[in-house]
Amino acid sequence: MTDRLTNEQLHASSFLQGHNAEYVEKLYAQYVKNPSSVDSSWQDFFSELADDISDVVAEASGPSWSRPDWPPVPNDDLTSALDGQWAEDPNIAGEKIQQNALENGKSFSNSDIQQAVLDSMRALMIIRAYRIRGHLIANLDPLSLRTKDPHPELDPRFYGFNEIDMDRPIYLDNVLGLKTATMRQIVDKLLATYCGTFALQYMHLSNPDEATWLKERIESWDRERFFTKEGRKAILNKMVEAEGFEKFCHVKYSGTKRFGLDGAESLIPAMEQIIKKGGALGIKDIIVGMPHRGRLNVLVNVMSKPYRAIFNEFLGGSYKPDDVEGSGDVKYHLGASSDREFDGNSVHLSLTANPSHLEAVNPVVLGKARAKGDQHGRDRGAVMPVLLHGDAAFSGQGVIAECFGLSGLKGHITGGTMHIVVNNQIGFTTSPHDSRSSPYPTDISLMVEAPIFHVNGDDPEAVVHAAKVATEFRQKFRKDVVLDIFCYRRFGHNEGDEPMFTQPQMYKKIKTHKTSLSIYTERLVKDGLIPEGEIEDMKAAFQMRLNEEFEAGKVYKPNKADWLDGRWKHLQSKDPEYQRGKTAITKKRFNEIGSALTRLPNSWNTHRTISRILDAKSKMISSGENIDWSTGEALAFGSLQIEGFPIRLSGQDCTRGTFSHRHSGILDQNTGEKFYPLNNIRSDQEGSYEVIDSMLSEYAVLGYEYGYSLAEPNALTLWEAQFGDFANGAQIMFDQFIGTGESKWLRMSGLVMLLPHGMEGQGPEHSSARPERFLQNCAEDNWVIANVTTPANYFHILRRQMHRTYRKPLVLMTPKSLLRHKHAVSKINDFVGKSSFHRVLWDDAEEGNSKTKLQADKNIKRVVICSGKVYYDLLSERDDRNINDIYLMRLEQLYPVANIALQKELKRFKNAEIIWCQEEPENQGAWSFINPHIERNLIEVGSKQTRPKYVGRKAAAAPATGLASTHKKEQMTLIDQALTLKG
Repeated sequence: MTDRLTNEQLHASSFLQGHNAEYVEKLYAQYVKNPSSVDSSWQDFFSELADDISDVVAEASGPSWSRPDWPPVPNDDLTSALDGQWAEDPNIAGEKIQQNALENGKSFSNSDIQQAVLDSMRALMIIRAYRIRGHLIANLDPLSLRTKDPHPELDPRFYGFNEIDMDRPIYLDNVLGLKTATMRQIVDKLLATYCGTFALQYMHLSNPDEATWLKERIESWDRERFFTKEGRKAILNKMVEAEGFEKFCHVKYSGTKRFGLDGAESLIPAMEQIIKKGGALGIKDIIVGMPHRGRLNVLVNVMSKPYRAIFNEFLGGSYKPDDVEGSGDVKYHLGASSDREFDGNSVHLSLTANPSHLEAVNPVVLGKARAKGDQHGRDRGAVMPVLLHGDAAFSGQGVIAECFGLSGLKGHITGGTMHIVVNNQIGFTTSPHDSRSSPYPTDISLMVEAPIFHVNGDDPEAVVHAAKVATEFRQKFRKDVVLDIFCYRRFGHNEGDEPMFTQPQMYKKIKTHKTSLSIYTERLVKDGLIPEGEIEDMKAAFQMRLNEEFEAGKVYKPNKADWLDGRWKHLQSKDPEYQRGKTAITKKRFNEIGSALTRLPNSWNTHRTISRILDAKSKMISSGENIDWSTGEALAFGSLQIEGFPIRLSGQDCTRGTFSHRHSGILDQNTGEKFYPLNNIRSDQEGSYEVIDSMLSEYAVLGYEYGYSLAEPNALTLWEAQFGDFANGAQIMFDQFIGTGESKWLRMSGLVMLLPHGMEGQGPEHSSARPERFLQNCAEDNWVIANVTTPANYFHILRRQMHRTYRKPLVLMTPKSLLRHKHAVSKINDFVGKSSFHRVLWDDAEEGNSKTKLQADKNIKRVVICSGKVYYDLLSERDDRNINDIYLMRLEQLYPVANIALQKELKRFKNAEIIWCQEEPENQGAWSFINPHIERNLIEVGSKQTRPKYVGRKAAAAPATGLASTHKKEQMTLIDQALTLKG
């Protein structure tokens, strides 16, 4: 038995429980504004509290940083049905019903009105149910593999309608576009609208404008679904081309991989509709990303790549002229571009090249779309990214969620992506129930409340109509939208694969299933649009065209590589001669930018620590001494901006900088407003500074910035890792795109990657950017790898990116402790005059920046070659020991190896012992890469020692120890070994 008294006490005070806190707070705020607006019992309770009124209202309003538009307040029929808060009370509905009856010469009794109101309410509930769940029983699967269990909420009996009630007129007040209708008519209309070969999933949208637009657009579908005769013939023609191309290739190149579109041919007229409708709605550029499935078909039938070019590639021909270097790639990875025109509207199409890593191209496409949008005056409606996906990849690859996460962020908005899922209901050999946990592969898109258009691929008209409405939605609301085409894969994963091993039931159905073209042709013949034999004439004419192209393909030669067109036309392929670039600036410009870096608006409430930082920066500029890392970076950015080059810097926490060193956006501590000094150097500066604190992702964000750099060579685009250790979360981007994209696809990039690196006792996860991995992938001048040690050299290498006649990615190991190191500073003369980037840097003692006075070159006993932070550890210890016969040489650029500069310095010390010193483990860092290069250069200069010796940590599985004491001991050991001469 329970204690009754205790229960009564609990009941009396239950309103004070924690989960009621928000309700009580809001009620209290309501009481403060108007005491009579709450119940008398609450008036008595609140009157005893005597709190400050402003505090009460502030508490109820929530935190100052909260979104004013969240949570959304839905205002639709669905919410009304679920919470019972109807827009109109039944009395008003009854009055409308009575009025409608009178208009039709009838009169209702009270009981009649009550029944009519009840019928209307129940009818609205079933209408809402179909809007929510109609897609669950839609006719979407061409193979009828999906089980469509009846849903109780879609059955009129669930709402009390029996067979005798099905033909009774019900007042709808123009819902579904009907004033009155019987339940039978209502269900028929709902089945046609939401449960046919076209099914819209949209009731998860919380924005009432979006949901209402879709509802009205779709529920009037019966008036717009029907295509003109010309429109249907256009669809038929594209279906003939799509199927004809695949069948032709299947015969001519039997067993050869082509990853055909067989079974999903309706994708081609859908793409045509997107381009046509998009052009009519103001789209100027469409950037496409897609996997291998159906790519060749899209290339020829959408991108207008010549058939003969594809046929030549089947024969082993190259997609590029013979005089253009590069490894090339398989034909179903290649990109293309073209201009298409519909009804006088020209749209530029670009299909982005991609690797076999599924969905990896997505953020690249989004970045390109962002850059193109910026080139159109930031008109996001002028550029649309279109991403094609397989069903298994769309639900399986995490980068999908990352890209959806980017879609609404200020620094990454593109105006909405058109997602097209080619849902062939299989992933290689894996069935959907084994590859995803959700009903649809598209359920991941619910996270951004994207509307989802499910369509049956065997109904090309439904697919084309969905594509049209989806394009309209994207252009109107600038939001992601998903087109889910249920189809099938007629052959195996590739044309040489045997799918009967793993999906025998499915492929037995496919073998007997008519093609989409056959089904559509029968429909058009039945409708009297074409005579029965005309389709064979159309197929024969297309076959003849393909045969002509096939013959031409045997001798086809590409005569032009399109990689340096458009915004790239002022650039050229890499010059074999080293380009230092004119990177120095004048003293006047140095002072102009430096002054702007510390200039804030009047009455700006700056944090006191930031004020001290700005004061110190001001002293650096005025004295021209002790210029630190962040100032060197800002001088590089500002000078490029004045020259007309925009700066785009993206990464986690990069506005402030992970190590609180950048502070490029300065907040007013009272208002929260942010001021960017780099955007206020001059009133007429051309180049902007855009710094973006990105979402917590490496993979998608790096891919996005790489994509931006592909489309905009005239901006300095940078991505900064929070720590270099985390960059391997984006390893696919480094390996498949950034390091190899130019060789495979003839696509340059000038992207800069800033990777904080250095052994400082912070453990194995905050020490290494894994330079060895980047160096291992170095060949054919594919990128630049550097580990610079001075602010001035950092300044010059950034400016060099824009002052060369070509573009190369720059992977830059950046400092952590050196950001504030007393020796890691530069002087004004290092930035101005004839100064430039140095790939090899001299010993500071030669420059007078050390208390050590070195002996003459011939008396130097050891040369320690190193790179990065370890140099300063060596320098400090050498000074403390008063060693003057050991020379410290820095390799600032690790790749391409500066052989000529290195030989010039090594010639000075032919008799000295040569050591390579690094703080990374022996199997990591630069040692394995740089060792043979140093050896070749020692032989070249005739050095007494022809092989460098290794000094550093021993080989290890992890990059660094997690114990501070062990780190310190290891560091002192390697420094001691480097500075101790034997004998």
